[in-house]
Parts: sequence; structure tokens; C-alpha cells
Amino acid sequence: MKFERRDILLIVGLLLFMVGLLPFMAPIYAALVVIAMYFGIKIYVGRRKKSIEMDVGEGLCAECGSKIFNKRCPHCDSQNE
Repeated sequence: MKFERRDILLIVGLLLFMVGLLPFMAPIYAALVVIAMYFGIKIYVGRRKKSIEMDVGEGLCAECGSKIFNKRCPHCDSQNE
């Protein structure tokens, strides 16, 4: 989990969420909830990004949208031959 520029927006949003939780619970519990949400979101996004990278592979064909293997599209190249 590396820190990216968009994490600043996540942190600001979670801090505002924590301020909204303060009337309903103690500050330490609100902070714990926000910290758990931060790491939960980071883990979810990391796993999702990894699964998308595995699905895409080397890239997608611009014509048919299938996965590219060995720098060639299996569908479009077989039709051209």
C-alpha cells in the first residue's frame, strides 16, 4: 500500500466523516472507525486494481476488446489469416 495523491482526498473525507461521528460516540472510537475504514478502503482498492491488471494482461484489442497474447489479438489475427 503506497501513498498516492488521491489518498489526500480519502483522508480529508474520512476526517470529515470522523467529525460527523463525534456527536454520537467518543473521539477515540470515531478515530478507530475512521482508521479501520482507511485501511479497508486501501486494501479493497489494491485487490481490485490487481484483479483488473490480471484480467487485462498485456492490453486489450482496440477492435474486438479481447485480451492480447504475445502482442497479437487471437480473434482479429485469426480472421485476417
